Amino acid sequence: MTLWDGVLPFYPQPRHAAGLSVPLLIVILVFLVLAASFLLILPGIRGHSRWFWLVRVLLSLFIGAEIVAAHFSAEWSVGSVSTKTSYKAFSVERVRAHVGLHVGLEGVNITLTGTPVQQLNETIDYNEQFVWRVGQNYAGAYAEALEKGLPYPVLYLAEKFTPSSPCGGYRQYTTPRPLYGEKTLCVRVVAFCFWLLSNMLLSMPVPHYGGLALLTTGAFALFSVFAFASISSVPLCQLRLGSSELTTHYGAAFWITLATGEDRGTRPRWLGEGTGFIPVCAFQFA
Repeated sequence: MTLWDGVLPFYPQPRHAAGLSVPLLIVILVFLVLAASFLLILPGIRGHSRWFWLVRVLLSLFIGAEIVAAHFSAEWSVGSVSTKTSYKAFSVERVRAHVGLHVGLEGVNITLTGTPVQQLNETIDYNEQFVWRVGQNYAGAYAEALEKGLPYPVLYLAEKFTPSSPCGGYRQYTTPRPLYGEKTLCVRVVAFCFWLLSNMLLSMPVPHYGGLALLTTGAFALFSVFAFASISSVPLCQLRLGSSELTTHYGAAFWITLATGEDRGTRPRWLGEGTGFIPVCAFQFA
């Protein structure tokens, strides 16, 4: 007896790798709902102020969504390599696969996809997350991965970020010292608070102070980028998989944060002359 096109009931179903972070998806949906709600009431605004409010609200929502989404994103530092490597530890069996490493503010995400996916009578398609946020035990998650018998490339990369690893990846991104990972996280929390404050001030007849709050939001967003760039400039030990080496570079979250926080050569009227560069979010209401 089969059910749903050949799927056997009462048996474990095939494993599928996760495609998107659930917290990140929730953040995107929340801000999309807010944007859609505003677009529904937009026709009720008369005159040329309709376009002013359109740009004002949507740009503000984009800035807020970027601040929150980048917090949960694992695309701050990324790297990938296609190689032929061992599939299991202490085994001579080797597979061709594409290995990816994604480092975020709350942990690392490691992907392993076979080329082709079906090799050694198995489906090689893994997407594993190891979190070091407050209240989570990275070493415990790594121990569980060992017990589950995850493939060697996943365990190899995850081990480089354990607290006891000589590579120092865990201390580099989590130790609360200047220029370390928690500095980036704290700065982004402050940026989000100033973004909320700016929206409250701009809803009152004090646009000058609202613009200053947005300017501060952009400044703290830039500080978070600089803090992460400083920790990323410290080289990790070599990450070798088979005959290939995996190297990392700045990812989408890093560049989007930089683009949102900085716009060169634009001066809001209320700042006057002489400003070399300002955060883009500061002049949307100038």
